[in-house]
Amino acid sequence: MVVILESLATLSVLVFVVTSMLAMGLNLTVGQILDPLRDLALVAKALVANFVLVPLLAYAILLVIPLTEAQSIGLILLATAAGAPFLPKLVEMAKADVAFGVGLMVLLMVVTVAYVPIVLPFLLPGVQVDPVEIAQSLVVLMLVPLGLGLFVRARYADTAARLQPTVNQTSSTALVFLVVLMLVLNVQTLISVIGTGVIIAFAVLIVGSLGVGWLVGGPTTDTRAVLGLGTAQRNVSAALVVGAANFEDPDVVVMLVVGATLMGLLIVLAGELGKRTERSQPAQAVGVTNND
Repeated sequence: MVVILESLATLSVLVFVVTSMLAMGLNLTVGQILDPLRDLALVAKALVANFVLVPLLAYAILLVIPLTEAQSIGLILLATAAGAPFLPKLVEMAKADVAFGVGLMVLLMVVTVAYVPIVLPFLLPGVQVDPVEIAQSLVVLMLVPLGLGLFVRARYADTAARLQPTVNQTSSTALVFLVVLMLVLNVQTLISVIGTGVIIAFAVLIVGSLGVGWLVGGPTTDTRAVLGLGTAQRNVSAALVVGAANFEDPDVVVMLVVGATLMGLLIVLAGELGKRTERSQPAQAVGVTNND
């Protein structure tokens, strides 16, 4: 039964990642994705937040909270991997700037592929990382569906408009299945780390990363929400690729699974941000009407 559930979880991940990227491509243009990235100051802040401040935060956490070697490795792996495929869906739920979310995800993902192989051997001596292996999975599962969607949107706009709602619904359904399966499969894992400092360490990393991204996210709530969520949601897929290939200790993968499960709470946060946005929009509209 467990094997069947694990297979379903793996399938849910694949379906979610591919369909969410395809849906974003069907709904956006290349220009819409690239335009927010023309703000070089904001891009620089995003890179510093994800590839300097978050790893430093993880290092500080390890100085304060005692973890085993395998647990420390898992925390560092997640702290160095950014550009999660879940980001556009989180941004959509938060009703923030989806185009900026997709652009930021692609930027962080590309930098992660180059950054992780260079940085990890310094942070974790003895680790050898194959950037091609990381890039291959990310490109095939994320960039190719996104590119296909953008192509269809550019050449066949009517077809893209018809397909997008169905693909988007498939993505949302796969996400629900994935969250439920992750909770069912990892209940014992979560229970096993209670009292070890792991949950506290991840809670500090997630909340701290969210705060870092929010603070450097610019003057608007839209960009702060995107950068906050984008900095807090680490690239678990890339971290798992590195962890599975370089470490025999199963606790490393367990640590990554725990982190991925706890990051699922960002879904709740994104939903709350979306509700706030919905409540504020009618108020703003009334204000504009009254002023007129």
